[in-house]
Amino acid sequence: MEAEHLLGVGNELGEGPLWDHRSQLLYWLDIQNALIYRYEPATGNHKTFGVSTRVTVLGMREKGGFVAGTAEGLGYWDPVTGALDLFADPEAGRPHIRFNDGAVDPLGNFWAGTMNENDPMAPDGALYRLDAKGSVREVAEGFTVSNGIGWSPDRKTMYFTDTFRCVIMAFDYDRSTGAIANRRTFIRVPEGEGSPDGLTVDSQGFVWSAQWGGWQVVRYDPAGQVERRIRLPVANVTSCAFGGQALDQLYITSARAGLREAERKAQPLAGDLFLLRTEVQGQAENTFLG
Repeated sequence: MEAEHLLGVGNELGEGPLWDHRSQLLYWLDIQNALIYRYEPATGNHKTFGVSTRVTVLGMREKGGFVAGTAEGLGYWDPVTGALDLFADPEAGRPHIRFNDGAVDPLGNFWAGTMNENDPMAPDGALYRLDAKGSVREVAEGFTVSNGIGWSPDRKTMYFTDTFRCVIMAFDYDRSTGAIANRRTFIRVPEGEGSPDGLTVDSQGFVWSAQWGGWQVVRYDPAGQVERRIRLPVANVTSCAFGGQALDQLYITSARAGLREAERKAQPLAGDLFLLRTEVQGQAENTFLG
């Protein structure tokens, strides 16, 4: 299987692809440049939205628009007006800590993790859960860069990535309360193969992990064994999400950040958007109920 080069956008830090099945549109972010991108597969057109602060993750919202994690807390973003309304910042007073990746769970809660922007290796990241009533709760702590989150098709397992520990963890997920327990290592990326970044879980329960510095997306079976590797022409592969009408197209983001000047010249497609047409289907994204 080989990924196609889809769009030459040159994102400094392309991240957070999200397929909006309501509109059949793909959204993703260039975090460093405070831009939100939207791509329409039916026409091939894409659009950018400038926002007032760096948005790091989006989740679909039942009331329309999106819930967002940002460099300045949590908020709502409206693609019609372009407005970003911030309403909570559990890390207020610590400007070096910002939100990074996240996702909406099967119960309609929004999960988002943080990181220390000044020292990404520091275990200062935490995992927060925002419920439909607007209450924000810290659920776990002690991570480096909090990254990709996803749920198994049976909704019994939640996966969560700690990037610079090079692990994807698994938790037991309570389908009635949204509580997590029994934290354990699902996979550990071997030294020299990159660091796990964003992820998605397909309808068969396999985990697709984008790997920063690894030139690849790796698909793991539910036991944590490598099932396949998708090689890309860029080192810093950042995240992936299933989209398309049949949810069988994997959109893959990448970054120019972290590359020296010579590496940028050697990787002219770094920061671009890629597409992998697969024989498996993803899962539809959950919707935040707040």
